[in-house]
Amino acid sequence: MGRGRRTVLAAAVTVVCAITLLGAPGTAFASALPDPAPTPSASPSPSPSATLPPDEDLEAVRARLDELYHDAAVATDAYNAAKEKTEKQSAEITELTWDIAEKQRKLDELKERAGAAARAQYRLGGLPPEAQLMLGGDPRTFLDGAGRVLQGERATKALIEETARTQQDLKQYAADAADHLRKLEANRKAKAAAKKRIEQRVKEAERLEATLEERQRERLAQLERQAAARAQTAWLDTGILEEIDGKASEAGKKAVEFATAQLGKPYEWGAEGPKSYDCSGLTSQAWAAAGHPVPRTSQEQWKRLRRVDIRDMRPGDLIIYNGDASHVAMYVGDGTIVHAPRPGRTVTLAGAGSMPILGVVRPD
Repeated sequence: MGRGRRTVLAAAVTVVCAITLLGAPGTAFASALPDPAPTPSASPSPSPSATLPPDEDLEAVRARLDELYHDAAVATDAYNAAKEKTEKQSAEITELTWDIAEKQRKLDELKERAGAAARAQYRLGGLPPEAQLMLGGDPRTFLDGAGRVLQGERATKALIEETARTQQDLKQYAADAADHLRKLEANRKAKAAAKKRIEQRVKEAERLEATLEERQRERLAQLERQAAARAQTAWLDTGILEEIDGKASEAGKKAVEFATAQLGKPYEWGAEGPKSYDCSGLTSQAWAAAGHPVPRTSQEQWKRLRRVDIRDMRPGDLIIYNGDASHVAMYVGDGTIVHAPRPGRTVTLAGAGSMPILGVVRPD
């Protein structure tokens, strides 16, 4: 790609970031532009309710909202991780239950065989096989019987050993099941605590936004878009796009195709589609559709997937944001990402540099 085309494209991405990251359809372009000159009013003095508060006040509101939604994102990752663990442990407990039932059936069968052998010996008067042979008197019968006794002793020994092993296995399976149950209960509590924290933070953010008048909310959205645009411009000004020219793999193309097909669908914490997504729900489902399952949460994606230098980034790679890896998006090329931003927003395109980048990981 030529430098001239990249420069034009970089400018276009900055505009895309400014008009799509947080704005509503139909109002994004208007709100991204500078405020128009005020229309002369028929009234000599506007009412106090029509006066916007200073930008510093709204910036403080914006900072508080960012804090609340970031906290909700961290709690969402904790919720998703706990949910994944409880599902895994429930499946393992089910499997252990079947194993325990099978071992118990086998143990009952072994005990029945041992009982049958004891009953047979009782019918012979309680004499051991060796004594029975000594009383027989016939050498050939003695030799044939001795072989059978040896076989019987080996079978009895094997029966005793198998019974002991089965009892030990049964004991171990029971201990494993109890351990899994303890972990399951702990993760259920962690899941419930994370859910409560998410709901508290989202409600607090919604209450804060509800205190604003319509014009204040519009101005706040404009400030948010401007902040994202400034961050994207600063990122592009480093010349990074001149160095990023990786081509998507076949799996990466499928992942990008899936993710971009979800544009406009609402953000919902804990959601993995098909009607709504949270940030890692979108990326994990996109790569699952591409045939490369990845961890469910953004933090686990950061921990477990292969890291690549941002200069080697290619479409389909996942960009992890914030120092605590609390957000993830998919790079789609030309300095742009697709992501599910936060509650109250929809899956959208944005500038890759519009948020603080922690690093890049590659699922394939």
